[in-house]
Amino acid sequence: MVTVLLHGLGADRHQPLGLFAPVLTTAERSDSVIALDVRAHGDSPLLGAAGDFALDALARELAATVTAATDGTPAEAEPVTLIGISMGAALALRIALGEMLPVRRAVFVRPAFAGESLPPNLRAFPVIAELLARLGPAAGAAAFRESSLYQHVAAASPLGASGLLGQFTAPDAAARAVRLSEIPRNSAYRDPAELAALAARGVSSLVVAAPRDPVHPMTVAEEWAAGLGSPLLRVPARDDGQPAQTAALRTGVADWLRG
Repeated sequence: MVTVLLHGLGADRHQPLGLFAPVLTTAERSDSVIALDVRAHGDSPLLGAAGDFALDALARELAATVTAATDGTPAEAEPVTLIGISMGAALALRIALGEMLPVRRAVFVRPAFAGESLPPNLRAFPVIAELLARLGPAAGAAAFRESSLYQHVAAASPLGASGLLGQFTAPDAAARAVRLSEIPRNSAYRDPAELAALAARGVSSLVVAAPRDPVHPMTVAEEWAAGLGSPLLRVPARDDGQPAQTAALRTGVADWLRG
């Protein structure tokens, strides 16, 4: 079994590794763990034009990397467990629905993408991209703090707002701003009915959600879980303590992987 970890928008492979390494060593018999940097993230040297940031294009790149790393074609490769966070959840879904890898199980953590292009919960990201391009990281962050988008998120979740501000200080944030402007314009699926295809092929899935998270609404996770016919793991809000959320996430995912 190969486990593939996929990070969120603006993060890198160390995000899911930090969260799930303890889970994978205690709950998962995996021959290998592959944590990937998406285009324009982490150590990836790739930038590109708008079309390069379509979810299916990114998913194909990631699947090709996994296939090359495991020395097989998609049909011949070992069974795969996908674990994706936010954007990584959407990419994991596209990989699984497109049968780009032989996915047996998938964990979708705090999904943010649904059936709509640029939904309200993701509208801050193109604004951040525009501010980075026009003002640079420091002045752009200051301007963003004054925006209604920031203030709306901060009122519901100070840690969620801090995460948005972190986009301004991410490595090479201005040079890589295209990721923030283009990726949120994707939808994860055409409609919830498309999700049922995963269960019909025998792919087991788990969806993880947390309350009071404006960028990753509970309603999106509920739609994913209903469409997939999967259990919904509810973990504590980040603003009630990140350690509590992390502990609940690790325990819940470990229990599901062992089941």
